[in-house]
Amino acid sequence: MKRSTRKKQLSFAEIAYLSRRFGKEEDGTITIFACFMVLIMVMIGGMGVDMMRHEMERTRLQAVSDRAVLAAADLDQTLDPEAVVRDYFAKSGMADYVSAVTVDEGLNYRTVTVDATNTIQTQFMDALGVDTLNVPALAKAEERVAKVEISMVLDISGSMGSNNKMQNLRNAASVFVDTVVRDETENLISVNIVPYSAHVNAGPEIFERMQVNPLHNFSHCVEFPDADFNSTTLNSDGAHFTHMQHFQNHDPGWNQLEETVCPRYDFERITAFSQDTVALKDQISQLRPRANTSIFLGMKWGTALLDPSFRSINQSMASAGLTDAHFASRPAAYNDPETLKTVILMTDGQNVGTSRIPSWYYDSDSEIVHWSNYNLGWYVNRYVNSRYRSNFRTTKYTASKGDMLLGNICDAAKEARIVVWSIGFEVNDHGANVMRDCASSPSHFFRVEGVEIEDAFEAIARQINQLRLTQ
Repeated sequence: MKRSTRKKQLSFAEIAYLSRRFGKEEDGTITIFACFMVLIMVMIGGMGVDMMRHEMERTRLQAVSDRAVLAAADLDQTLDPEAVVRDYFAKSGMADYVSAVTVDEGLNYRTVTVDATNTIQTQFMDALGVDTLNVPALAKAEERVAKVEISMVLDISGSMGSNNKMQNLRNAASVFVDTVVRDETENLISVNIVPYSAHVNAGPEIFERMQVNPLHNFSHCVEFPDADFNSTTLNSDGAHFTHMQHFQNHDPGWNQLEETVCPRYDFERITAFSQDTVALKDQISQLRPRANTSIFLGMKWGTALLDPSFRSINQSMASAGLTDAHFASRPAAYNDPETLKTVILMTDGQNVGTSRIPSWYYDSDSEIVHWSNYNLGWYVNRYVNSRYRSNFRTTKYTASKGDMLLGNICDAAKEARIVVWSIGFEVNDHGANVMRDCASSPSHFFRVEGVEIEDAFEAIARQINQLRLTQ
């Protein structure tokens, strides 16, 4: 029998019924939603993978950029800075990533900038139409040898004669000079040397320009009023100061004046504004232990040589060929952004009490000449009745007063934004605490033994010449 192929026609009522039933059907909707959420999670996870790959590549590219500009900006290297940068990238397999290298350099600085870019292919984000991601890196390094004014305040007291301390100091200070005063720093870095023991010999050139009323011609130490330790300023009024007496107090058992309270020899005088490494090291090599310790007087002179109030004296000395003519305009103003002022204060001990001859035994030409020929201690112990010996000495500074004055001048230096480095060389705890308080910060203080003093001076030199990653 022949089967009919005629399709059954649905009535309008049947179609309406089926439509209402389909609209109410809920079977399978959870499955559809779950599939949609899985798809979304896969896409988000994939985007995360692509972004992680991007960050890893950016970190790698930035690290190579930083290393490259640091090496290229180093003033000690003589290769072409751009070539150095590109060589770093080439050896890292990133030669094609360098977009631009910019080099800016002058007499005392070099700035190197590199702009690098890489492109990575996405693995998941391409589904969203993002086929690639750019990976940028920017690095900038600068080594700038700014104008630097340095005061090296060096302890040459008698205790430096033990344990080879003086020789260790000579070695350390000489290496420091060679490290900071280099060909590339010519006319930029000036060095002052301030040897101190019981006092500081300013030298006749500085002494005369301070217009101090001279009492004698044997030595040139200047007595400061206590208030002067509250400031780095050097008073311009000669009448403000007193010429230090010339005598030796300590009795070694014979009449000698090798260790006068005021240092007397040329190599014990202040050297101001020099960049002559040969002359500086020659002076350092001649330093020898003598007398006792007045750290505060050394520090006062170290800061005074950096204070703008000293400029007129230096200008006069430069005109006379006594200091380097290139530094005739120094000390610079404290607010000069191109100039760093720093003191390196070194001691192997602590402040001790110091005496003077009362004025009634030092008020005539004959008495001045007498004490320039006779050791005070030796003479008094042999020719003065024991009941009257104390009349020949008066205490100028006690140890505690010396600590106070040192604290005052250190505070004044830091307030003026002078960078203060301090070195306690085989000091006791009290000496270490005093020197630590003087430093610009605890990290600017070194407590060292033996040859470690060389490490301290080298560390300070590196800080002065430090290379900075600026971006």
